[in-house]
Amino acid sequence: MANASGFFSPSVPSLRGKIKPSIGVIGSGIWSTQRISKRVVCSGTIEGSEKISSSQSQLPRLVSQGCKLVGCGSALPSLQISNDDLAKIVDTSDEWISVRTGIRNRRVITGKDSLITLSAEAASKALQMAGVDPDDLDLVLMCTSTPEDLFGSAPQVQKALGCKTNPLAYDITAACSGFVLGLVSAACHIRGGGFKNVLVIGADTLSRYVDWTDRGTCILFGDAAGAVVVQACDIEDDGLFSFDVNSDGEGGRHLNASIKDNEVDHAVGSNGSVLDFPPKRHANFSCIHMNGKEVFRFAVRCVPQSIESALEKAGLTGSSIDWLLLHQANQRIIDAVATRLEVPPERIISNLANYGNTSAASIPLALDEAVRSGKVKSGHTIATAGFGAGLTWGSAIIRWG
Repeated sequence: MANASGFFSPSVPSLRGKIKPSIGVIGSGIWSTQRISKRVVCSGTIEGSEKISSSQSQLPRLVSQGCKLVGCGSALPSLQISNDDLAKIVDTSDEWISVRTGIRNRRVITGKDSLITLSAEAASKALQMAGVDPDDLDLVLMCTSTPEDLFGSAPQVQKALGCKTNPLAYDITAACSGFVLGLVSAACHIRGGGFKNVLVIGADTLSRYVDWTDRGTCILFGDAAGAVVVQACDIEDDGLFSFDVNSDGEGGRHLNASIKDNEVDHAVGSNGSVLDFPPKRHANFSCIHMNGKEVFRFAVRCVPQSIESALEKAGLTGSSIDWLLLHQANQRIIDAVATRLEVPPERIISNLANYGNTSAASIPLALDEAVRSGKVKSGHTIATAGFGAGLTWGSAIIRWG
C-alpha cells in the first residue's frame, strides 16, 4: 500500500522487505538484485582466458559478507554565526542569504575546538550507538579536505579515541563527496579485505579557508563532524545496495582553493641555475573560489543522473526509497534534485538552515540528527549523494540499521 506520493509507509511492508540482495562489484558500483544467486563472483575478464581450463585458472574471490550501518554520531563547534551576524561585516542580509541558499545559521570553529576534537567526539558517539569498542576497530577513514597536518589527520583521531590495537587510519580527500566515497571505501575493505568494523568520519573546518569579506562564499560554509560505523554482516543483511562515483577535473576551475601563485621569478642565473630554487618552505592556499552558477548547473545535472544510476544498479526505483539525503550545499539544489527524482518534500532530509555547507560532514551530520530524532528508523532505505570540488560527485543507496 503506497501513499499519495508513491512512497511506501514506513509501517507497511515495502519492496525493501522482499529483497534479499546479492552483492557484486561491476563498473562504477555494486549492484544488488534478487534475480542473481547469493554467491557472486567478482573477477575481471582476461584476454585468452577461455583457453585456460578451470583447473588451471586462479579461482576468483567470492563475496561472502555484506556491510551495514550500525551507529552514527556528530559534533559541532559552540560558536554560532547567524545571517544577521554576517550582515555586520559584509553587504548582505538575512533575507538575501536565506532566499538564495536556505541557510540561516552556521557553526564556526574557535577556541579549543579543532578538527581532531570534533571528529573524535562524533566518532565516540557513533561507536557508543553501535556498541563497538575502539579496540575492535579495523580501520578509521577520515574524510576531510581540511586536515590539521599536511600528511593527514586520521591517525590523530585514532589516537584521540584511545585505540590500543593500532588499526589502520588514513585520510580521504574529496571535498563534499568525501563521505560517500568513505562509505564505498569501507564497503570495499569489508567485502574484499575481511575487515569487520570500519569507522567513517566526515569532517571539515572550511571556515579557515573562507574569505569573510566575500559575501558570495562566506555566507555558505560552516564547520562540523559526523561519523558512522560500518560493520560486516551476512550477505542477506547487506545495507549498501549500490553506488555510483565520478569526477571531472575539467570542472575544478569552478570550485577550488588552490595554492597561491607567488609570482615566482623563473629567471636563470649566470651559472644556469634557477634563481627561485630552493622552493619557499611554506605554500599557502587561497581562500575558497566558487563560480556559483556553474556549480549549481553541475549539481542539478549530474547528481540526479548519479542517483538514478545507483538505483538502477540496486534494482530499485525512486518510489521505493524512504529518504533522500543530499550533501547540504544549497536548498535550491536539494529542491531541484528532488523534483527531478519526483521525491516529495516530506521525504527529504535537510538541516542546511541550521549549519550551512559543512562539506564532508554534511551527510553524516544530517543522518545523525534524523536517526536520533526518530525520523530515520532501522530498515529505512536512503538515497544519498555528495558533490563538490574536484569536481567530484557520487551516490549510494543504503539501508540504515
